[in-house]
Amino acid sequence: MKALRATKDMGKMLGGEEEKDPEAAKKKKEEEEERQEALRQQEEERKEKHRKMEAEREVVRQSIRDKYGLKKKEEKEAEEKAAMEQACEGSLTRAKKAIPAGCGDDDDDDEESILDTVLKFLPGPLQDMFKK
Repeated sequence: MKALRATKDMGKMLGGEEEKDPEAAKKKKEEEEERQEALRQQEEERKEKHRKMEAEREVVRQSIRDKYGLKKKEEKEAEEKAAMEQACEGSLTRAKKAIPAGCGDDDDDDEESILDTVLKFLPGPLQDMFKK
């Protein structure tokens, strides 16, 4: 009998199964629920604290914007978008982009030399047709 009891104690010490006690299990479950509820409550309090801090910061930001005549990013973007839409109003295509200097304003000499090069490779009668 002592040997059996000793092996049970050894099993408990080594992390084995403990004896099942319905009251202990119920108590552990209640403690876990209380812990989870406390964690939820702490998280809600933290979120509320951050909401208040952000509201205070926004008040300070707005006072700075008012003082220096600045606009919010959203307002700037909305105005730029409205200006683009107004410029494109009545157009079926998108707004034209600015063409960088040196692009597209080349002389026609280059095009003629390319045309001449192509004509050199064509047979005689076709060359005559294109030269006219």
